[in-house]
Amino acid sequence: MLARKSIIPEEYVLARIAAENLRKPRIRDRPRKARFIAKNGACNLAHKNIREQGRFLQDIFTTLVDLKWRHTLVIFTMSFLCSWLLFAMMWWLVAFAHGDMDPSTESTTNSTKWTPCVTCVRSFTSAFLFSIEVQVTIGFGGRMMTEECPLAITVLILQNIVGLIINAVMLGCIFMKTAQAHRRAETLIFSRQAVIAVRNGKLCFMFRVGDLRKSMIISASVRIQVVRKTTTPEGEVIPIHQVDIPVDNPIESNNIFLVAPLIICHVIDKRSPLYDISAADLALQDLELIVILEGVVETTGITTQARTSYIAEEILWGHRFVPIVTEEEGVYSVDYSKFGNTVKVAAPRCSARELDEKPSILIQTLQKSELSHQNSLRKRNSMRRNNSIRRSNSMRRTNPSLIVPKVQFITPEGSQSASET
Repeated sequence: MLARKSIIPEEYVLARIAAENLRKPRIRDRPRKARFIAKNGACNLAHKNIREQGRFLQDIFTTLVDLKWRHTLVIFTMSFLCSWLLFAMMWWLVAFAHGDMDPSTESTTNSTKWTPCVTCVRSFTSAFLFSIEVQVTIGFGGRMMTEECPLAITVLILQNIVGLIINAVMLGCIFMKTAQAHRRAETLIFSRQAVIAVRNGKLCFMFRVGDLRKSMIISASVRIQVVRKTTTPEGEVIPIHQVDIPVDNPIESNNIFLVAPLIICHVIDKRSPLYDISAADLALQDLELIVILEGVVETTGITTQARTSYIAEEILWGHRFVPIVTEEEGVYSVDYSKFGNTVKVAAPRCSARELDEKPSILIQTLQKSELSHQNSLRKRNSMRRNNSIRRSNSMRRTNPSLIVPKVQFITPEGSQSASET
C-alpha cells in the first residue's frame, strides 16, 4: 500500500521482503510413515494382485462371516429367493408333465376320476406359492401333495433337505457375525499415549490398559512388538521387521488380572530395542510399538484379541500416568475420565545405555527435581503469605470498625505518648 502511494519506493519494499524471506528458515515436515496398526486395532494392509481367488470359495463359511453386513444380508435374501424359484420351476414341470395344467382335467378332477400330483397348482404363481409353503412349512391347506406321483415325493424330500442346509448355513453365519471376538475387544481400551519414565531406578516404557465391562477376561496376556524398517548387513531391506520385547510382570505365568486398569511396564534394558534411544533421538525414530492383548471372554468362552500401536509422536518422555483407582466407602472406584492423563516427572533425557554407564546422571536428575520442588513450595508459601497480608489490609481499609483506636497515656511528668494496642 505504501509503495502504491509513492511514500516508500517500490524497490526498497521488494528488497526488504526478499531479505525477510531469506532470514526465515524453511523447515519441511518429515513425511509421516504409515502406521502398521491403527489406534482402533485395524491392520493398515491392502492385499493386491491375488491370483488364486478360488481359495476363498474353498472356505465358504469363513468368507461369508468376513463379508460386510450388507453383502451378508443380500446373500441371505437371495439364497432363499433362488431356492424358492428353483423348486417352483421343478413343481411346475412336475405338474405340467403329469397333465395337471390341462384345463380339461379340471372337470374330471371334480368327478374324482383324475388325481393331480399337487392339488390347486394351475400356474407358475401357484407353484411358487407351494414351493414357499413346503420349504418354510407354512401349510395353508389349499395346496397339498398326493400319492399319485413318486417324482413329486422325491422333489418334496429334496427341497426339505436343501431348505434345512440353507437355514443352518445362513443362521450360523449371522450368529457368528454377531458373536465375533473383536466385538468384545471394543470395550478393551488403551491409553492414547505411552510414557517413558524412571521406575525402580530403570527407564521404563509404560502404557495403560483397561476393561469397561464387569465380565472379566480370563488368562489375559499382553505382548509388545516393535515394527520398524531395517536393512541387513547383506543389503536386504526388511520393510516390516518385527521384534518382540519383554513385559515386566512379577507373575511367572505372564498373565494379568484385568479387574481394574493396569499400567503395563517394559524395562528398557540391553534386550530392548529402545536401549540406545534418548529423548532427542525419539522424535527422529521411524518405529512403531504394537501392543496385543489376548484373553478368553468369561461369558462366551471365545478367545478375543485387542490391538493398538504407538508411534514416536505418541510417546511422552518424562511423564507418568495419574492414579485413577481410589477407595470410597469400602469399594474401589475407577475414574475413567483420567484414564489417559499424565503428569511431568523428573527423568534423565539420556538413553538407557548412558544411564547404565553413568548412574550418577539419575542421582543428579533426582536432586535437581527435588531442589526445584522445594523452590516451588517456597514460592507458593510466600505467595500465600503475601496474599493473606494483602487481604487483611484490604479488609481493614474497607471496614473502619476493624481499625484499632489510638489510646493516649499521661505520664507523671505531664508528657503524652500515643501508642497502639
